[in-house]
Amino acid sequence: MSKNLTTRAEDYSKWYNELVVKADLAENSGVRGCMVIKPYGYAIWEKMQAELDRMFKETGHSNAYFPLFVPKSMFEAEEKNAEGFAKECAIVTHYRLKNDPDKPGKLMVDPNAKLEEELIVRPTSEAIIWSTYKGWIQSYRDLPLLINQWANVVRWEMRTRLFLRTAEFLWQEGHTAHATREEAIEESEKMMQVYADFAQNFMAIPVIKGLKTETERFAGAEETYCIEALMQDGKALQAGTSHFLGQNFAKAFDVKFANAEGKQEYVWGTSWGVSTRLMGALVMTHSDDNGLVLPPNLAPIQVVIVPIFKTDEEFEKISAVANDLVAQFKKLNISVKFDNRTTQKPGFKFAEWELKGVPVRIAIGPKDLENGTFEIARRDTLTKEVKSADGIARYISDLLEQIQSDLFNKALNYRDTHITEVSDFEEFKAILENKGGFISAHWDGTPETEEKIKELTKATIRCIALDRKEESGSCMFTGKPSTGRVLFAKAY
Repeated sequence: MSKNLTTRAEDYSKWYNELVVKADLAENSGVRGCMVIKPYGYAIWEKMQAELDRMFKETGHSNAYFPLFVPKSMFEAEEKNAEGFAKECAIVTHYRLKNDPDKPGKLMVDPNAKLEEELIVRPTSEAIIWSTYKGWIQSYRDLPLLINQWANVVRWEMRTRLFLRTAEFLWQEGHTAHATREEAIEESEKMMQVYADFAQNFMAIPVIKGLKTETERFAGAEETYCIEALMQDGKALQAGTSHFLGQNFAKAFDVKFANAEGKQEYVWGTSWGVSTRLMGALVMTHSDDNGLVLPPNLAPIQVVIVPIFKTDEEFEKISAVANDLVAQFKKLNISVKFDNRTTQKPGFKFAEWELKGVPVRIAIGPKDLENGTFEIARRDTLTKEVKSADGIARYISDLLEQIQSDLFNKALNYRDTHITEVSDFEEFKAILENKGGFISAHWDGTPETEEKIKELTKATIRCIALDRKEESGSCMFTGKPSTGRVLFAKAY
């Protein structure tokens, strides 16, 4: 199997696009800016979804589902949110087509089927959900209300890219209501931590937890918490956000509750979400010029067994051993595939599973049967070793844990060696151009300076790290006083 991938050094963007398609993760569809997620890509998303869903339920959340369509007047109720998403909205104006009398076989919009009120195809669900919460919340006994939904949303992006930015994408969005400001802030911070734990323990991606600046904040939020990751090309990627909404949506939709004293108060809200953009982060953090590299915790197939044989008799003997091995792995909850196709040669299979990022490959040939051994190949390091068949299932189980840990540490080392402190703007531009990564610099706290730096360099403030040191200094751009460093980077 010929991979013919563009290398990362040649053209990182082209490498990414080719890899997503050739590894059977996704492809562009017949609808502009939309994608088809193929079975192998969807299997990875399902593993992400299952783990996140478990984590949400462990923290007390329940799943529900809300409509795709939002009446325009309802969408407009919270002004900042509506303004923030206005340019990306798709709108339904009619509900019926009819035959075009001038073009046989063609359809046209029926002018008599105009909607009384236009419907927005949800770019996010705060409006429809908070209008619903008004009927669900009357008393402090109804709080907290902890709801999540798994859904699709539409944002009419002009420049699209598989997984990273598409007109329609899959995500989850949590929407919670609380009796106090403190509870809502605690929820926002808790969900940011859930995202960070998932990214680090399952995706093997180190992240920086922080707050967005006012300019970068979610439209309609009082505070946006985020996790920021660094890709291999030195660009940042926002991997998840959690928003403290204050009482903005409660006031917009008149969601009140009677407190213990019987007094009416507005509830406090949060929303938080991650999307199929995480698939792009997974590809770009670990993969190499040979194809995908998947962390074992999210790999649809953790181990593939490839038989090497010449005769039917050899194939039968190898298959018996392989099937026994499959049973051992399944007892240890290791996902395994015995690639017993007779239509492809071992070399083709090796290349295919390498491209698809399967963490461990086991090859079994006649000599292995004689010697009681297996050839074990690691996808992450491309190294091979011959191991005794005795205790092989437990060995592979431990090896998968080792690979998971090694991938995280490799990404962490790259991230940590690509955080650079600078003191002036010339140094900032030089690092941005020649090294990339996160740049730690003093900023005077004004949106004007933030916007000017973005305009001149395309770098944005990714976050104000939660663990940053409070230290006085001078803004690297204006020289005005600063109370601490923030992290800049070019980003996806």
